[in-house]
Amino acid sequence: MAPMTRAFSPDGIPTPEVAAYYRRRAEGEVGLILSEGTVIDRPSSANDPSIPHFYGAQALSGWQNVIDEVHQAGGQMGPQIWHMGIMDNHPSGWLPSSPFEGPSGMNRPDHINGNTMTDADIADTIAAFGRAASDAKRLGFECVEIHGAHGYLIDQFFWESTNKRNDIYGGNTIAERSRFAVEVIKEIRRVVGDDFALIIRLSQFKPSDYNYKLAKDPKEMESWLMPMADAGVDIFHCSQRRFWEPEFEGSDLNFAGWAKKITGKTTISVGSVGLTGEFMAAFAGESSAPSSLDELLRRMDRGDFDLVGVGRAILADPNWTEKVKNHQTADLKGFSKEALGQLL
Repeated sequence: MAPMTRAFSPDGIPTPEVAAYYRRRAEGEVGLILSEGTVIDRPSSANDPSIPHFYGAQALSGWQNVIDEVHQAGGQMGPQIWHMGIMDNHPSGWLPSSPFEGPSGMNRPDHINGNTMTDADIADTIAAFGRAASDAKRLGFECVEIHGAHGYLIDQFFWESTNKRNDIYGGNTIAERSRFAVEVIKEIRRVVGDDFALIIRLSQFKPSDYNYKLAKDPKEMESWLMPMADAGVDIFHCSQRRFWEPEFEGSDLNFAGWAKKITGKTTISVGSVGLTGEFMAAFAGESSAPSSLDELLRRMDRGDFDLVGVGRAILADPNWTEKVKNHQTADLKGFSKEALGQLL
């Protein structure tokens, strides 16, 4: 199950309903559940008061209940830990207690809506990622995923349009701008040890530019991914809007396929699996119908990637995995925007 923001945790505290939501996926035979994004211990890490926290006694108690329910149902799970970085203000008018923060105060070209992080801010943020990962292991989760995609904080450091720094966390190349991510990975690996799986979710595209590519060619992708692999990443979760789209000219390999070829690491492919429409359109109200999995299977059987992340199809139907396993394709459900408004 791919991470999907739900915002059903008032004041950042996961409720029993959130625990039951994840338990239903474990009962439905999802192999590994990755939670919605959960924010780390920084004052402006979230742009919504109902985004779950992964810090503080009450929130961690809520997550303990979640993982206990998942384990009782025979499932495995990892939290996705997150700092949202510079954000647009929430439509409700809610704002965090401190201004948003990011590498250069902007979340897209020429749009400033927060503070430029100091060296002390960066150091504290790296430590907060480490504490969250350590808590995930202590609570009994099987792994942890870092959110480094989709225009949030780590991705804002990657992107030259939002990282204008002239210190060690900036630079003209993607390799230089990856230093913040590498330091986060090293800190997490330091605190959790070698026996706890570490995933990072990455995307080439930006929410403000779907056609953008951080790495323009395989050589540039190697300079981006290999330092993270060497720092301790076990699995690259390669986010695309449509998994079947090739990453570079001259090959039909998708993002996950190239990441595996370059790094040799385990990869997760994701993007409109089992549905006709892509996920960004879903937030604009576009519905999707079930679609064939033949192309996904062709690529997986070829060895392009190792795991498959399924988002909206499992959000709308906790029994999707079980139905696919049992060839009950006629019983598969589509996805509509109404599913975003409830914990099915």
